[in-house]
Amino acid sequence: MTSRAGVDVRPITESEFADWQRAMNVGFLREPSLSEEILDARREQFTPGRSVGAFDGGRCVATFRSFAQELTVVGGATVPADAVTNVTVTATHRRRGLLTRMMERDLAAAKERGDVVATLIAAEYPIYGRYGFGPATSAAEWTIDVPRAGLDPRRAGPEDGGRVDLVDAGDVRKLGPELHERLRRTQPGVVSRDELWWRVTTGAVRFWPDFKEPYYVVYRSAAGEVEGMAAYTVDDEWTDAKQPLNTARVKWLTGVTPAAERALWLYLCSIDWVVRVKSGWRAPDDLLPHFLPDPRAAAVTTQADWLWVRILDVVRALEARTYEGAGSLVLEVADRAGAAAGRYRLEVSEDGTGVCEPAAESADLSLDVAELAVLWLGDESAVRLAALGRVREERAGAARQADALLRTSRRPWCPDVF
Repeated sequence: MTSRAGVDVRPITESEFADWQRAMNVGFLREPSLSEEILDARREQFTPGRSVGAFDGGRCVATFRSFAQELTVVGGATVPADAVTNVTVTATHRRRGLLTRMMERDLAAAKERGDVVATLIAAEYPIYGRYGFGPATSAAEWTIDVPRAGLDPRRAGPEDGGRVDLVDAGDVRKLGPELHERLRRTQPGVVSRDELWWRVTTGAVRFWPDFKEPYYVVYRSAAGEVEGMAAYTVDDEWTDAKQPLNTARVKWLTGVTPAAERALWLYLCSIDWVVRVKSGWRAPDDLLPHFLPDPRAAAVTTQADWLWVRILDVVRALEARTYEGAGSLVLEVADRAGAAAGRYRLEVSEDGTGVCEPAAESADLSLDVAELAVLWLGDESAVRLAALGRVREERAGAARQADALLRTSRRPWCPDVF
């Protein structure tokens, strides 16, 4: 056993990248070694100072990486975010405070840079709340029983004048970024995608030894404008009686109009030999089931928390988003790390614009910074959190008033894993 003081936590050098990758694979219970080709590809993610390792006797035993990101908030504005990923601690070095040391280092740097929030996708629920993160969005996956969906097997394509076409990876890299930017302007919870994201998702850069090239499909409106795109794979499974049992698995599907979403889902349900469609991670209030004549054919097979947020700057976070109506609210925010602690007054005008500043008057609601993150994008109810003891009303009716300001008509959604 090595003492906490005997483990060195620091940014890695480029020469330590392979050891760091090996430690990450071990932490995620993957095959430890990677080919030189995949290591070289993953080096494109290396940013000096933002890949951190814990070293014991020269061996990397914990990993942590962050990168610059933008997060869309309610109303369509974006805020700079510190995206946290690749977090592991080797089994031999658990419960020694290594994650705490790496996290504290990273969040302090993010605060100094001026990031408004930090974000992550949590592999395990109990870990990140103690660092001020809260689940700000959730996601669901549907499995569509195609024969039960009630679709006309004679259907040939969209009936709105649009069209669906198969395209190749080069088309996706050309058309996808602009389409995603359109989605980002309208959907709270969506995060930015850099050029490397598109190369990895289309296989131009191979991060994984088992990459399987998907099919790509694009929806164009009657005016010829690209409004939707999807990537999917199909397995090859048949019964002994030569009946198809194939499943189409959606890797991602982007639609900036309901017509685009409808056309892409109905296309996926019309592929010969496909009897099931797995939707991939979608918004929990996705329109998907109601595009089908029988919505019960789309059953929720998984639903869980998704994007976790840690607010670093309360004033900028609350002023970045818009609100559902006018009003004011005074919040007492607790933060063990101190980055966001304080009392704040949020004043919202009739046009939904909010102004936030430190306050001296009595608080209406008291809550931890993690619970503020849960409420910030509009997905959760302050009334529910108060019933759970996670928010305390200092003034009767304050939780209901908070819901009137903060909650949104459609739920936030993050389509990405990072």
